[in-house]
Amino acid sequence: MINLQIFLDVATEAALAAGAVLQGYLGKLEDAITEKGRPGDLVTAADKASEAEILSILRRHFPEHSILAEESGKLGNQDNEYLWAIDPLDGTTNYAHQYPSFAVSIGLLVNAVPQVGVIYDPFHEELFRAASGLGATCNRHYIKVSEISQLSKSLLVTGFAYDRRETCDNNYAEFCHLTHLTQGVRRSGSAALDLAYVACGRVDGYWERGISPWDVVAGVALLREAGGEVTAYDGTAFQIESGRILATNGKIHDKLSRELVRVRPLSSWK
Repeated sequence: MINLQIFLDVATEAALAAGAVLQGYLGKLEDAITEKGRPGDLVTAADKASEAEILSILRRHFPEHSILAEESGKLGNQDNEYLWAIDPLDGTTNYAHQYPSFAVSIGLLVNAVPQVGVIYDPFHEELFRAASGLGATCNRHYIKVSEISQLSKSLLVTGFAYDRRETCDNNYAEFCHLTHLTQGVRRSGSAALDLAYVACGRVDGYWERGISPWDVVAGVALLREAGGEVTAYDGTAFQIESGRILATNGKIHDKLSRELVRVRPLSSWK
């Protein structure tokens, strides 16, 4: 048996330490902000310092594990059954503007399946944790998904990929379509927090394209343990490398999936 509690505790240690780093840099970045390639895809000194803190803790406890980190890429033996997916600062643009929606996200895949997830929002001091079979919590209180079963009564959340300026394959059409079918669609700028908020019932569903594994591994583990459902847009099995995700409370999942599939692409709009 895998002792997931040990992995969860170490991930928690790393997330809290990284969160302290982010709190220390907040509002003090000055010129330490650059773009990684696409317009709006930012990286800061805080991202790098936070990731270094996480890597130090994980390597100290699990030197044989493999790692996929947003800033450092692939580290260690990628054939190892344990793979940590790390986003040291999910919501960098928000953070750079001191907009209070960002988080540390640390997830563990065991044989390619999300098993452990820790998401820490240092601004609001909210710690989301989960491991398969151990439940999902926010600040040590158990959480679960909402009971909303009608799309018309749901509140959704989504995000827009960095390449949205260059491709019609983006979320704009879906955003408009679903805004008319629900009580609203929000855009937080942090995929990790989007998944955490579905897990604790603050919103009822989330979809996005253009995501990376480090954006969602922790959130997927958290949401599934809170009773939610995660698939591809069309309801088939979620593929973590696909860049697309549909995550809900389970009760609106089929309805939301059908609406996403039927939306015409933006390129066909006049």
